[in-house]
Amino acid sequence: MTYARKAPRVLSTSVTSPSVESASFASLGVPAPIVAALADGGITAPFPIQLDTLPDTLAGRDVLGRGKTGSGKTLAFSIPLAARLAGGKRRARRPRGLVLAPTRELATQITATLEPLAKALGLRVTTIFGGVSQHRQVNALESGVDIVVACPGRLEDLMKQGFVTLDDVEITILDEADHMADLGFLPGVTRILAATPKGGQRLLFSATLDNGVDKLVKRFLENQVLHSVDEANSPVAAMTHHVFDVTGVDVKKELVHKLASGQGRRILFMRTKHQARKLARQLTEAGIPSVDLHGNLSQNARDRNLAAFSEGSARVLVATDVAARGVHVDEVELVVHVDPPAEHKAYLHRSGRTARAGSAGDVVTIVLPDQRKDLSVLMRKAAIKVTPVQVTAESEHVIRLVGEPAAHVPPAPKPEKTEGTGRRGGQRPGRGARGGQARQNGQGRQESRGSGQGRQESRGSGQGRQESRGSGQGSRGRGPRTEGRAEGAGGGSRRRRG
Repeated sequence: MTYARKAPRVLSTSVTSPSVESASFASLGVPAPIVAALADGGITAPFPIQLDTLPDTLAGRDVLGRGKTGSGKTLAFSIPLAARLAGGKRRARRPRGLVLAPTRELATQITATLEPLAKALGLRVTTIFGGVSQHRQVNALESGVDIVVACPGRLEDLMKQGFVTLDDVEITILDEADHMADLGFLPGVTRILAATPKGGQRLLFSATLDNGVDKLVKRFLENQVLHSVDEANSPVAAMTHHVFDVTGVDVKKELVHKLASGQGRRILFMRTKHQARKLARQLTEAGIPSVDLHGNLSQNARDRNLAAFSEGSARVLVATDVAARGVHVDEVELVVHVDPPAEHKAYLHRSGRTARAGSAGDVVTIVLPDQRKDLSVLMRKAAIKVTPVQVTAESEHVIRLVGEPAAHVPPAPKPEKTEGTGRRGGQRPGRGARGGQARQNGQGRQESRGSGQGRQESRGSGQGRQESRGSGQGSRGRGPRTEGRAEGAGGGSRRRRG
């Protein structure tokens, strides 16, 4: 199926400064139901990238949107996506709108932004990604959805199984294309885009356009309009950067705990999953409620931890780079690079979790002596100019940045291991209590297990076998020969009687 363009398009470039005079969504041509939905969410005025792109995207033009992290690009493509699909016919397995994202976290965030707008126009949205059962995703497609927000891998799987076809897609959006290139997803993305109708509208929004993304642009976008807000890798003006030099690992550990102790939300970035999990546990045990976010967590665990961080029951999120893109939690006042990232783009994306949507925020990088040279190169590439300061946890710079410490929150008590529980007696999880109860089978075998530490077993000479595990020295048995074994808390002993 081929879709006619709503208007001729001319290749152009528009570079916008945040100082552009404000305008309303309604004056840009946004439908009234969407304007109302935005207002209900507290959004009344467009950001620069929205102000620039909406006239073109609402008119059906292909657009390249370059905006740094936190510039509002998710809303910039969600509005035209919902607006242009309003009033269409919904069919099973045949979505009319498609958004591709590199990670399930980003896909979930996009859906959260898009759903209120879609609901206002009677549209259905579903999210598709791997790491979870495909059953619910398939059911949603079977019942009919208008818009699919998907990660490439799972979407291709469902396409191959025949659960979804892209023949009816009218508008396709590719978000964070550079990150998809970094993750090696471009071949799959290319196959997916090729499965959408030629002539459909295509929008590409990303912080950067490199690493093969230009090939996608040349093949799938026609006479695209380029809109940029500042430079693609430019730092956010409302973001204050700090580099804290420390003399060793112990000083670093104390500094991390101090930085985490403030009242506002913080995100601490680690390089490995193990270290993220370990630090979150240590902070929680120290009275600073924390959760972790990394690739080893199930989707339910990720959702649960993000909800705890968003709702405020956990003030600190300790994450690997899985959270560097797409996780948007309002009012994160501090980002700490506990482990400096490997390259400058990761630094900018990590840092972009704060100072979002016009808010201010601070970014701290902690650097050990052997990391100083590499960090200097990274900061130069990121166009960040900052003078390193040697600190400890009690330095004035640190105390001023942290502010008033939050109240200590005692960690939840750990479940006590009661004596006599476990595999050698007592109650087994999911099996019920067995103390004092007997189990009889058809061959005359009886087994009884008590709740104590001792174990005694006696075997008779007949067909019946009886096994008893009790708390004391009880004995039993039938026949001329009895074998007993008792194991106390301090060790085991064997004895034979005949």
